[in-house]
Amino acid sequence: MTQATQAIAEFIHRSSAADFPDQAIEKSKKIIADTVASILSGANSEVTEHLLTYLKMSGESGDSPVIGTAERSSPEMAALINGTFGHALDFDDVLSMMPAHPSAIIVAVLLADLKRQPLSGKALIEAHVIGVEVGGKIGLGITTGHYHRGFHGTGTLGIFCGVAALAKAWRLQPDVIQTAFGIAGSMASGLRRNFGTMTKPLHTGWAARSAIAAVRLAMSGFTAAPDILEAKSGFFAAYGVSESDIAITVAGLGKPWVITDPGIALKKFPCCYATHRGMDGILTLREKHGFKADDVVRADCRMPEGGMQVLTYPQPKTGLEAKFSLQYAIAAGIVDGDYSLSSFTDEAVKRPAIQAMMQRVRAFEDPACRGDDPLFDTRSSGSRGFVEVDVELRNGVRDTLRILRPPGHPSRELSWDDLEHKFRDCAAQAGTSAGNTDSAIAALRSLETQASVAGLVNLLLR
Repeated sequence: MTQATQAIAEFIHRSSAADFPDQAIEKSKKIIADTVASILSGANSEVTEHLLTYLKMSGESGDSPVIGTAERSSPEMAALINGTFGHALDFDDVLSMMPAHPSAIIVAVLLADLKRQPLSGKALIEAHVIGVEVGGKIGLGITTGHYHRGFHGTGTLGIFCGVAALAKAWRLQPDVIQTAFGIAGSMASGLRRNFGTMTKPLHTGWAARSAIAAVRLAMSGFTAAPDILEAKSGFFAAYGVSESDIAITVAGLGKPWVITDPGIALKKFPCCYATHRGMDGILTLREKHGFKADDVVRADCRMPEGGMQVLTYPQPKTGLEAKFSLQYAIAAGIVDGDYSLSSFTDEAVKRPAIQAMMQRVRAFEDPACRGDDPLFDTRSSGSRGFVEVDVELRNGVRDTLRILRPPGHPSRELSWDDLEHKFRDCAAQAGTSAGNTDSAIAALRSLETQASVAGLVNLLLR
């Protein structure tokens, strides 16, 4: 399709909150609240010390806040760090149609330059919804074949979410937006091989920083290809597969809006989304039968084909690796009966009880778990087919549970009470005071009425 990049730029320019479907504002508020919580939790994670060392080495200065800390820097550096914090514990949102985690990028870029680019709560929501829409539809057009090639869509596609959100928030003209997309196309990066390392969340921060750079360069008069998405040597040609079709992206914009259909999943558990159905299953069976670790002979988790694609650490040695280990996740559910941020620390992984339980856990793909899913081949590893968890107890009981969708999936939406519980856990991880936490939750729940989001950000600083 010719002029696809131009059509997307014009869509961003003309769209507004008045075009959104019912419930879009409420759903966006929940996602933004969830994302702020995830950024806070990342401010006291494995990446923090290294990022703050990098900040000092860079020599960059400014007045843009690094959330969860007392540090300030340039907008681009703050976006890099806040974006990385947002995905550091793998606790942020999931948009399976990309598949990627778009909101940490969007929120990081929108909060990066509030002194020069003030933003109301309503404008933040509007930019968030449009950023999700554009990135989601680019993901739909390029297909999950992009992901299966080894790209991490959070970095490669999420940059366009950030550009779209900034373009809307900063009220850019279509020609400037088009140029920003051209610049961003040459900045898009991220490989799945880095899953289980600090570089995976860096994909989020790098996309956020690059989105700001692309927009600012475009605003400065820098030039770029006007057809970066559709050209023969452009993004879809280089990053896509034979099924990729930019026409699907353009035709789908706002029809329907991604924020409500298919919607975005929020994570109940702080780890890779592909593990969540198995985790939900083992907790449900544990509650049903009241068993403890010593009662379990074995536990099996059967996954659909491709379901284990990113779960590459059967014997994790660190908390980061454990986030991509289904064997660990099932064992931890059996031993602890719950999951929290503390479930995915190095110390938690090394516990003798966990190591012993993992010897009784099997996780594997089973073709039968494809079921009758008509969209199986287009779905991500965490949403295709179904998952079955099977336990055998020493008293002779054996039970199997099938899970189609994990908690937090749009069909099993987290409530505000769920999100408040998650927010408090994340805020405690960052050392945020109880008073500031209460005020931040109240501001987020009424975000559309906030004249400025700067006050909210100030509550999140040390």
